[in-house]
Amino acid sequence: MSAAISVRDVRKSYGDLRAVDGVTFEVGHGEFFGILGPNGAGKTTTLEIIEGLREPDGGEVTVLGLRPWPRNPALLPRIGVQLQATSFFERLTAREQLRTFADLYRVPARRADEMLEVVGLTSAAATRTEKLSGGQAQRLSIACALVHRPDVLFLDEPTGALDPACSAPTRRGRSPTAPRSPTTACRSPSPPPSPPLSSPGSRTGAPSAGCRWPAPRWRTSSSSSPGGSTGHEDEQAARPTGAGRRREPP
Repeated sequence: MSAAISVRDVRKSYGDLRAVDGVTFEVGHGEFFGILGPNGAGKTTTLEIIEGLREPDGGEVTVLGLRPWPRNPALLPRIGVQLQATSFFERLTAREQLRTFADLYRVPARRADEMLEVVGLTSAAATRTEKLSGGQAQRLSIACALVHRPDVLFLDEPTGALDPACSAPTRRGRSPTAPRSPTTACRSPSPPPSPPLSSPGSRTGAPSAGCRWPAPRWRTSSSSSPGGSTGHEDEQAARPTGAGRRREPP
């Protein structure tokens, strides 16, 4: 079976700035893959290229066997995207917002209500989105990305505004106990104490290093070629070698 996400030698520059330089990796079906690295390493640009939001300068990307760029109408209903910056339709409550997303994907309203419970927002269902706290807005954004049961899920710093108590119920939206867990690509600036929203066998990677964890330990791999592996292991954290050499435009 082909990989759910395949990235081959992807490059993206802005003038003289190389934001992404020869990134290569694959993500299997049902797998959680984390893209790690410091600020400016090209993580968001890489995700946006895979999502079909940005055109690469070179290389090849396929998602579920389809090319995401130019924007592919056949692929869009099969992916869910939680962006780094949260944005909602104006003057809607949390429930109305989620039901609107569900309706766009022709999903029953009861599925939207189920997702409110999954992410712990039932008590805030009647609250307008602009009145939600940062953590509540983040959970609603994740629920919107999951409401149509996508085959592939993209998360850009999904737990950045969440404390541990809030992130725990959010993990239930993507867990091995769910009927079907989507393939998930997640961006994070550094490895968290435990793999976020993940299950055993999750992997992480970076533009110039591949990282893999069989929970609860982190295993990092690096080589001179993108995505290479030497099997070097670090129980404390995965530190992508050289990822900080690239900067991302504001």
